[in-house]
Amino acid sequence: MSDLKLFRTAKTSVTEVQSKSIELERSLQSVIESNLETMLGVRFLGSEYATGKTHGGRIDTLGIDENSCPVIIEYKRALNENVINQGLFYLDWLLDHKAEIKLLVLDKHG
Repeated sequence: MSDLKLFRTAKTSVTEVQSKSIELERSLQSVIESNLETMLGVRFLGSEYATGKTHGGRIDTLGIDENSCPVIIEYKRALNENVINQGLFYLDWLLDHKAEIKLLVLDKHG
């Protein structure tokens, strides 16, 4: 898979912004969570949000979009076939915990 290219523009010139890998998922997570609404239009709800005893997972970043729909962001350093399974797992969790999400939104954003 090729890298996504980013460019910096200045009047009539364009230069490519060189990419680099981030050593830890957590440092990327901190930057994104601090700028979640600006970057993605998503309001922050929680970090490392526990999915409880039954599901036993943690959602890296949990937010809510402009349509009041939950947004889950998972940070991965490598390609992994389990990403799809993890997404389906979180969908199942969301469907089972609609009331919990509503209360979280009310608590965080009124």
